[in-house]
Amino acid sequence: AGLALPVDRNAGDELQALVVDSATAVAMVLELTRTGAWSVGLGAGDVERPLASSTRETRGPAFIAARAAVESAKKSPLRFAYRDATPSKQVDATDFEVLMLLLLSVRDRRTEQGWQVYDLLAHGRTQREAADILGITPQAVSDRMSAAQVRIDLEAHAPLSRLLSQLTESSEQSKDEA
Repeated sequence: AGLALPVDRNAGDELQALVVDSATAVAMVLELTRTGAWSVGLGAGDVERPLASSTRETRGPAFIAARAAVESAKKSPLRFAYRDATPSKQVDATDFEVLMLLLLSVRDRRTEQGWQVYDLLAHGRTQREAADILGITPQAVSDRMSAAQVRIDLEAHAPLSRLLSQLTESSEQSKDEA
């Protein structure tokens, strides 16, 4: 869901994905940056149509932007960067990148106990259910949530998705006006 084509593996340790919506893009960034093992570049722009039979064979400015983003991400302490092939005149792409980096810095400091609570709540469990599953008190869950800033993390996903969507829509409008 959310993928235009299946994810492809390129050049050894590299993955390429072509997503159809901003919520999927944000979710993938958050998942791939979680361990710190991946440099994640998110590129936005046009893709040649009709789509090729695989992500690896698909071309367009979005892929060039993604390559530039990956190269920048390799130099970033949080291993993420965003690049837009058609920068918007109405919305600044830097806003999205900075806000995503802010959320990633919160997540980067999270302990294993904080991740346990996050994972349960992110999958629809209540705090009470999380306490029962983890064998701790509801107050301990609340304490872990606070220390791990779980609530702000969960609440940030939708606004980040909306901002990314505005960026891509504004880029399309700027291109149409040119």
